[in-house]
Amino acid sequence: MLPVLMLFLIPVGGGIPAGVLLARTNGLHWPVTAGLYFVSDLILALAFEPLLRFLVALGRKVPFLARLSDAMKIAIARSAGYFSGTGVGPFTLVMIAFGVDPITGRATAHAAGHGFIAGWTFAITGDMLYYTVIALTTLRLNSYLRDPNRTILVVLAAMILVPLLVRYFRSRRVPCKVKL
Repeated sequence: MLPVLMLFLIPVGGGIPAGVLLARTNGLHWPVTAGLYFVSDLILALAFEPLLRFLVALGRKVPFLARLSDAMKIAIARSAGYFSGTGVGPFTLVMIAFGVDPITGRATAHAAGHGFIAGWTFAITGDMLYYTVIALTTLRLNSYLRDPNRTILVVLAAMILVPLLVRYFRSRRVPCKVKL
């Protein structure tokens, strides 16, 4: 179980496909595997939260970090508008964690005024949804390819390319003008 947990601790989701396939090879059932991923998120929360608090405190005293904080708040507002037009509510925070990563989700939740428990709940919920999508995709694809190495490469490529393609096609979309 420890090697699977270690793979899940790799940042930015790269360890999910490898961890899921290793867990399956070692006979771990899906609830145990999902539980290990959840534990990796808890470890991330405990490791990152002090750093976040330190940066916030430092940002109050260092002008450069204060400007960086302001820029981040603007980016967060832009991201929140992308997911919903109403602001930074729970659904938006979960979707930011799903679409980016749990650290960004937590930083966004903090900027929106949510404390440790609520902020990490939103971030981990979004990350667990992301894990579910990637885990199911990995297992289904591996049942067709029957080669863990190729499966991991295809899933990792998709994890990088699909968001880029979605952004590209969304930016090219022109509003349709209908005359009645």
